[in-house]
Amino acid sequence: MKLLTAAKSRLSPLGHHRRALALAVACDTVSATVRCDRVARVVVVTDDGDAAPRLRDLGAHIVADDPNAGLNPALAHGAAEASRLLPAAGRAALSADLPALRAADLSRALDAADEAAQSFVADLAGTGTTLYAARSGEEFAPAFGSDSRRRHRDHGVVEITLDGIDSLRRDVDTVDDLRAALVLGVGTATAEAAARAGVSAGV
Repeated sequence: MKLLTAAKSRLSPLGHHRRALALAVACDTVSATVRCDRVARVVVVTDDGDAAPRLRDLGAHIVADDPNAGLNPALAHGAAEASRLLPAAGRAALSADLPALRAADLSRALDAADEAAQSFVADLAGTGTTLYAARSGEEFAPAFGSDSRRRHRDHGVVEITLDGIDSLRRDVDTVDDLRAALVLGVGTATAEAAARAGVSAGV
């Protein structure tokens, strides 16, 4: 998770509420992930002094962004820590901006991920990625960022195309994304932060 001062810049139309919304969205993402029966441990990579204790209180294991080299190196660093904690487990990288995430949807996707060495779930826009997974013993090489759906496919990563997992695919970058997430039903933290910012459900 980025420093809150830099997170979710495309929510800047919401002014001073942007920072609180970025943290609320991350809290709801972590809360849902912790509840998922397929998840043994949640590792969050962040250097933010406000986010770290909040996410730790929700059950996350916090590590500093020692690589300090961007998103994918941070994810690889978090995966290495996960492997240290649970050497026999598979690893998955999840976007921190999924406020509508349902633990059951994540569980279904991780079940499907068992069928491939590496796999991913695309966002609802069809260009990005919200989940990347690698089975135990397989290379962990996420390619998040611009046009990541294509880049994952080009690298031979298998796309998970389950129906009914929109909560896992609805990431939030813009105010319109947030409204769409509110339609799906978000966690308590995001709902409260959105209400304070004057954002309501819509399409």
